[in-house]
Amino acid sequence: MEIFLQELFKTQQYDNKNFFLLAGPCVVENEEMVMQTAEKVFSICRNLGIPYIFKSSYRKANRTSATSFTGIGDEAALKLLKKVGENFQIPVVTDIHAHEEAALAAQYADVLQIPAFLCRQSDLLEAAAKTGKIINIKKGQFLSGPSMKFAVEKVRNSGNNKIMLTDRGNSFGYTDLVVDFRNIPWMKEHGVPVVMDCTHSLQQPNQPGGVTGGNPELIGTIAKAAIATGAHGLFIETHPNPSIAKSDGANMLKLDLLEGLLEQLVKIRKVVV
Repeated sequence: MEIFLQELFKTQQYDNKNFFLLAGPCVVENEEMVMQTAEKVFSICRNLGIPYIFKSSYRKANRTSATSFTGIGDEAALKLLKKVGENFQIPVVTDIHAHEEAALAAQYADVLQIPAFLCRQSDLLEAAAKTGKIINIKKGQFLSGPSMKFAVEKVRNSGNNKIMLTDRGNSFGYTDLVVDFRNIPWMKEHGVPVVMDCTHSLQQPNQPGGVTGGNPELIGTIAKAAIATGAHGLFIETHPNPSIAKSDGANMLKLDLLEGLLEQLVKIRKVVV
């Protein structure tokens, strides 16, 4: 498990005594916003000794409304992700939604992310695995931590042992989610790094207006509990101004609030390790 993380963070002096962070805006909106966010988060993480992976979706395939923003174009967005990685010498992660996207995204990203709704899609998992990239599989809102062993097996059986699992909560009725922190130790039993998605786990999907809601004021609560229960990493979507974000603004953390939260989390990590 540690070997591929050490390779992933080879330019950042990886220390397994700290958690790692996947963070960035929900979707690539434009170059200025992407670079501004990456520079700010990179600087904070470097100062705090937090290994950092820049996260942004090159395309949003899963939207509540047919009129929602989906992206600036696949090639343009992927090139911006690669530019971030090269400029700051950090790895980048982005989602893929169909098996034919795996080879394309692998040309630009270091980590391929499987969305929660698609974590049972065998052809998608197998195609992602065959790229040789690290695969971050989000746990479906309809699944338990132990049941994610089948997703892990599909990737491993395709010849790839570079796997991470991310919890993003479980469906709680039609328009809310709840986090069961038992899933963190349960998923660690699969022998892979476990990440807690602190923003999507606070979504309120399927709102009547066609725009997903959220509870961003609880991001710190979820993050602190995740570190306390043994998560190896955290996933936090952040944006300079979530109120004008083109996707998931209702549950993203305002960029200016990130540093203070991470400072608290580093202190908690030192206590629990």
